[in-house]
Amino acid sequence: MSMGAYDEDEHERREQKASTVDAAFDDERTNYEGSIEYDSGDSAEALLDQFKQMQSQ
Repeated sequence: MSMGAYDEDEHERREQKASTVDAAFDDERTNYEGSIEYDSGDSAEALLDQFKQMQSQ
């Protein structure tokens, strides 16, 4: 069979595989508890200055 040739058996196999539903997995949602912290870093002007400096190099 050449590349790109239509294979009806393969098409049907893939269609059957794609149409089945596997419900055996755990479908409960995971609850995460905790907190998150982040540092916003420099101001917008400082970041723009740094960007301009990087462009000039």
